Amino acid sequence: MKKFKQTWEIQHNWQLIFPFLGVFGLGYSAFRLSYAFFKDLSLPFIIAISAVIFYVLLKITLFCFKKLENRWIVTYKWEMIRIFIVFALTGTSSMYVSRPIIKLLGITKENLNLVVYWVLYIIIGLIFYQILLVSFGWLFGQFKFFWEFEKKMLRNMGFKRFLKK
Repeated sequence: MKKFKQTWEIQHNWQLIFPFLGVFGLGYSAFRLSYAFFKDLSLPFIIAISAVIFYVLLKITLFCFKKLENRWIVTYKWEMIRIFIVFALTGTSSMYVSRPIIKLLGITKENLNLVVYWVLYIIIGLIFYQILLVSFGWLFGQFKFFWEFEKKMLRNMGFKRFLKK
């Protein structure tokens, strides 16, 4: 445990919640993926597939950490786990928020061309993504990081004139 704390630069025990949440989230995602593709199989087989998917997701995540470690300016390595959790929650939440908004506006697959429906769905999801990203960033104590990230993203999307540098 001491080596783990040193690797992730954890100074206080409460900071261990973020690696725990990250591992739990990866495990849940692995189970959901394996269940989605193999729901007709027995539970032990699904759990075995989940373990393999979990391992692959963990390797991908650690690779991303390594690549982004020097790009993202954070004080401690464990904060990167917190940032990844915010991205995961934001992406999922923006789609869950978009569904009722789309229905409220009367946009359905039946009354629109399928391509137009999905384009509108993505646009509405993207709008809520921007709002939720900063909100979840604030809740997880990373407001400054996500506010700078948001400004950079909006600049890249062509909203330069609305943002001060």
